Parts: sequence; C-alpha cells; structure tokens
Amino acid sequence: MTTEPTRQNPSTNLNPLEPALSNRPAISPLSGQPTKPPAKKLWMAALKPPMYSVAIMPIALGTAIAYFENQSVRWSVFITFLVAAVLILIWENLSNDVFDSETGIDQNKHHSLVNLTRNKALIFAIANLCLAAGIAGVIFISWTQQDFTVLALILLCCGLGYVYQGPPFRLGYRGLGEILCFFAFGPLGVAAAYYSQSQSWSLASLAASVILGISTSLILFCSHFHQVADDAAAGKRSPIVRLGTRRSAQLLPWLCGSLYGFTTAFVLAGLFPVWTLLMFASLPPALKLCRHVLANHDKPARVSNCKFIAVSLHFWSGLLLCAGFVLAAR
Repeated sequence: MTTEPTRQNPSTNLNPLEPALSNRPAISPLSGQPTKPPAKKLWMAALKPPMYSVAIMPIALGTAIAYFENQSVRWSVFITFLVAAVLILIWENLSNDVFDSETGIDQNKHHSLVNLTRNKALIFAIANLCLAAGIAGVIFISWTQQDFTVLALILLCCGLGYVYQGPPFRLGYRGLGEILCFFAFGPLGVAAAYYSQSQSWSLASLAASVILGISTSLILFCSHFHQVADDAAAGKRSPIVRLGTRRSAQLLPWLCGSLYGFTTAFVLAGLFPVWTLLMFASLPPALKLCRHVLANHDKPARVSNCKFIAVSLHFWSGLLLCAGFVLAAR
C-alpha cells in the first residue's frame, strides 16, 4: 500500500532549491496562497547541471579501466565521447519534459522546461538537435576506427532512453525506468567507452558497470519519493508508488550497500585492484541519503532533495572507482 504524502510547512525545507524541485507549490506563510519560486531557481532546477555527471561517469569509468589494462588513453576519443554523451543526455532530459507534458504528469512541475517556455515545439527541436550532434560525435569515433560497435551500443542506449518515456512505449510509467537506466548507463555505456579505447571487451569493465548502473538507477529511484501523488494520479507505477514510501526507504540501505559489497567481492575475486577500495570513501553521502530518506520518506517538501544526495553518491563513488583503476595502473 502506498504511503500517503503529507504537507510540510515550506519554512522547514532543508534545501533552498526544494520549492523549485517539488511538484507541489510552496504556500506563503503570510497569504496562505501558493507561491512560485524565483525564476533563477526554476531554470537551474530545469537545466539540472548536477545531473550531467550521469553522462560523464560511464565514459570516465570505461576509459579508466582501459587505461588500467592497456596503460594508454586515446584522448581525442575520450573528449569526443564525453561531449557526445552530454549532448545525448540533454536530448533525453528535454524530450522527457516534452513527453511528460503530453500526459499531464508535469502540470504541477514549475521547473519543467515546457512549462517555463510554454513552447513544446522549441524544446523538442533543441532536444533532437542535441541528439543528432551527439550521435554525429559517436559516428566520427566509429568512422575513424573503422569499427561501428561503439555506435551500435550507443544507439541501443538511445533506444532504451526513448522507450523510457516516449510514446507509445512509456515504460517508465510501468515502473521499468530504473531497469532501463541500469543498462543504458551501466553495462552498455561503460562497455561502449571501454571498447572505444581498446576495441575489445573486459570482464572488469562489465563488473564495474554493474556498480555504476546501480548508483545511476538510485538517482531515478530517489527522484520519485516527493512526487508519489502526481505519479499515481497520472497512472505512473514507479517503484515508490508500487512499494509505498516506507518500504522503498527501507530498501534504500540495501541498494546503497550493494555498491560496496560488489566492490569488495570483485577485489577479492581479483577482478578489481585493491586501490578500488577507495570507493569506501564515498560512504558519507550513502549514509546521509539513507538516513534522510528513512526520516522523511513521507514528507514531500523535505525529501525532495534526496535525488541530489543520490547524485553526490553517484559522483563520488564513480570518481573514486575510476581513481582506483588509474592509481593501480601506475
């Protein structure tokens, strides 16, 4: 059974961006009427700059493992791939705003780019332009290497990105978003980056991609806690809607713990160098995330910032994992 979200006084928000990030409007303590957050905060929330580590990390991790195994980096390929990945994620974010505007799920979301600009056609055109530019970068890598494996992997990632929100599939509405996210930003994304550097496959790369896939999916998982009511009203059966906020919050420590459990297991199995245990230095954001969500899972105004704690966990765990492979290569 889904836990019913409760209203909170906006003065208790932990994060100054929270009113912009919640799908529910803040209430003025003076007039008692809904208030709209400042335009600057809305645009920052809409553009989601912290989220682009999600695009960068698979490329960085695949390249770090290739460097660990081959002691070389093709820097032109790495930089081109980074830019292409960011452009493709911009397409994903913008097109999701467009597709969500068609279902009505974002009607209370002030920081939707479609709602901010009131120009769905423009947002969709920019999204498709970014997709074309990103794919062009991947085609350039494949053409220079005379090997189109990387292009095939990235096109598959884009396909998963489309069926997540795009009609007629909208698999995210069926609660499959986290699974699609896991494969696109984990095994497929890391494998593409590794292959772009080495034109081969790696068991260590596959193992590391599982860890990154989980930490990336955690961001999407956490983004649902504060919008249970809107998701349920729009027929979106996210994991939080299906499980309820309490059980979802109780699941979170197991998901976070799996990052460190898998890392330890892969070191013991000889797949990872001992240096990758540096990832345990990312425990503070993991503990903060679990404690915060367990305490506030049913308080939308307070829990709305948890996805940014999840972004911090994803960034630091991924960066430290990369650093472990790079340091072990020296």
